[in-house]
Amino acid sequence: MSGAGEQGRAGGRPSVPGGRDPLTGLPFVDEHRVLVAADAAQVWRTLTEVVGRKRGGRSEAYARLVRAEPAAASGPPLELGSTLPGMRVVESVPGVRAVLTGRHFLSRYTLIVALEPEPDGSGTVLVAGTYAVFPGPFGFVYRQLVIESGAHTKAVRGLLARVRDRAER
Repeated sequence: MSGAGEQGRAGGRPSVPGGRDPLTGLPFVDEHRVLVAADAAQVWRTLTEVVGRKRGGRSEAYARLVRAEPAAASGPPLELGSTLPGMRVVESVPGVRAVLTGRHFLSRYTLIVALEPEPDGSGTVLVAGTYAVFPGPFGFVYRQLVIESGAHTKAVRGLLARVRDRAER
């Protein structure tokens, strides 16, 4: 269901490649996946709704605190060029894949979200892969607080579960 390093199912190749992000060269951090009992179009619609709710409030306050680029949301969720607090959509293929990148003074990162249809037609696998670098001693401490503590895993799995639960209604 979810876990780091699991391979994608389409053609035996991962939808979220391990190693380094081919776009940015950032190193692989983790991958999480969840099976959603809905088609890819419904999962994508739900994903954009859930992500669209991340505007303002705590997300933007945190982005400003760490001097994230971009700091605020703009444009329709998950459309090319639109932003979320701390992330910009640099690739978007509706129903298939979205790539978001961002940076702040403690990290540079990429989030790849991919949708894979289950071969037996039972639904869609929603995959989220993270790539990041945490430069310098403060970056090291930040990685410990965010990644090694499990906070990142909890946040990503929570996002995937919210999308699954809403899409299956």
